[in-house]
Amino acid sequence: MSPRLSPSASIAPAYTGRLSTSPVPTLRMPEDSMDPQAAYRFIHDELMLDGSSRLNLATFVTTWMDPEAEKLMAETFDKNMIDKDEYPATAAIEQRCVCMVADLFHAENLRDDDPNSAVGVSTVGSSEAVMLAGLAMSWRWRSKVGDGKDGWRSRRPNLVMGSNVQVVWEKFCRYFDVEPVYLPMEEGRYVITPEQVLDAVNEDTIGVVAILGTTYTGELEPVAEICACLDDLAAKGGVDVPVHVDAASGGFVVPFLHPDVVWDFRLPRVVSINVSGHKYGLTYPGIGFVVWRNAEHLPEELVFRVNYLGGDMPTFTLNFSKGGNQVIGQYYNFLRLGRAGYGQVMSCLSQTARWLGDQLRMSEHFELISDGSAIPVVAFKLKGTRGYTEFDVSHALRAYGWQVPAYTMPDDATDVTVLRIVVREGFSTDLARALKDDTLTVLKTLDELKPDGHFDGVQPFAH
Repeated sequence: MSPRLSPSASIAPAYTGRLSTSPVPTLRMPEDSMDPQAAYRFIHDELMLDGSSRLNLATFVTTWMDPEAEKLMAETFDKNMIDKDEYPATAAIEQRCVCMVADLFHAENLRDDDPNSAVGVSTVGSSEAVMLAGLAMSWRWRSKVGDGKDGWRSRRPNLVMGSNVQVVWEKFCRYFDVEPVYLPMEEGRYVITPEQVLDAVNEDTIGVVAILGTTYTGELEPVAEICACLDDLAAKGGVDVPVHVDAASGGFVVPFLHPDVVWDFRLPRVVSINVSGHKYGLTYPGIGFVVWRNAEHLPEELVFRVNYLGGDMPTFTLNFSKGGNQVIGQYYNFLRLGRAGYGQVMSCLSQTARWLGDQLRMSEHFELISDGSAIPVVAFKLKGTRGYTEFDVSHALRAYGWQVPAYTMPDDATDVTVLRIVVREGFSTDLARALKDDTLTVLKTLDELKPDGHFDGVQPFAH
C-alpha cells in the first residue's frame, strides 16, 4: 500500500500553498530560512514588473548574446579577476582582450610574441576606464609642471570637454579635484569644434576629451581636426595638450563601419582611449577597456605591485575584486565574430538604424538630427508646433512596451528636446518595423487628441 501524501505536498497550489500568502520582507532580513524554489519565485515574479530589456531602446548596453556565451559566463561567475595566480588562464585571456583592443586602435609597439606590449586594462565599464585615463593625464601634467614654487601644488588642473560628455567625466573632475571646462553646444550643433578647444586650453589643461559617438545623438566629434589644431598650436610654441578619445559608444563600431576615419592612435596627439565592451562590444554588462598609446603615457607611479594571493602583480584599477565572466564573454565575442563578424553585425545594425530613420523622416512629423550612419543611433525631434511634445510621444510608446527616451540637449541648447533610438544586436528589422508602426499609431492618436494644442495649457503625458 502506497503511503499517503499530505495535502500540502500533493495538491496545494503554488501561490497559496508552497508560497506564502504574506508579502516577503523588504527592509529587514527575514528571521527564518526559505525554500530555494520559493525564494526564486518571489524574486522572479517581482522582476516581471521591470520593462523588457530587449525593448529598452534608451540603453546602449547589450541585451542579447549567444547562448554559448551565456553558458561560458555562467561557468565563470565565481572567478575573481584579481586572483591572477589562482586563475592564470582567465588572467591570460584578459590580457589577450587588452591586446586585441589595443591592436584595433593602432597602439604603438605591439608585438605578437609579447602580450604585455599592450598597455591597458579591462575595467568595470567605461566609468572606471574614464577615471583611470583621467588620472594618467593628471599625473603626466603634474610631472610636466613640476613640484617647485609654481608647480602643481599651487595650481589647479583643468580638463577641456563638451557639455555633451557622459556624467562620469563630471564625476572624475569632482572626485579628483580637476576643474571641468565645458564647451557649450548650440541648436543644430551638438559636438565640440576645434575652434572651441583652442580658445579653452591653457598651461593647466591636463587634456582634451573628444567623443566618438555621443550619448545624446550618436555623432562623431572631429577628433582628427581637433588634433590638427592642437598640433599647430604646439608647433607655434603654444601649450602641448594631449587628447583622450571617449570611444565608449563608437570604439567597436567606427573601425568596422568607417575604417577610413582616422581618430585613434594613428593620430600622434591621442594618448589614451576608452571603450565599452558592454555596448557595441556586444557583451553583457559590465566591461570596458582603457588602452594607452604606449607605456610612456601611463605613469609608473599609478601602477601598484601587489603581493597578494600568490605572486607579485602590477595593477592599475579602482576596483579590486570583480568577476571574470565579463572578460570571458568579451573574449568569446572576439573569437566567435572576428573582424569580419563585427563588420557584418555593425553593417546590419547601421542598415536597420538608417531604414528606421528614413521611415521617421517620411512620416512628416519628425526632423532627424542623426540618421544612424555614424553609429547605429537615431536621434530626432518633432517638426513644427503640434500641440504635444517629445515627452508625450515617449510616454505613449510605453503603452506598447517600447522605451524610447526623450530628453533635452546640453548647455546652450537646452530648449531642444529630442527622442533617441539605439539599435543594438537583437533589435531586428522586424522589430524596427513594429516600432515604426506603433510610432505612427501613437502620432495619429496624439494628432486627434490634441488638434489645437494642450488641454488647458498642460501636458498630461509629460515627464
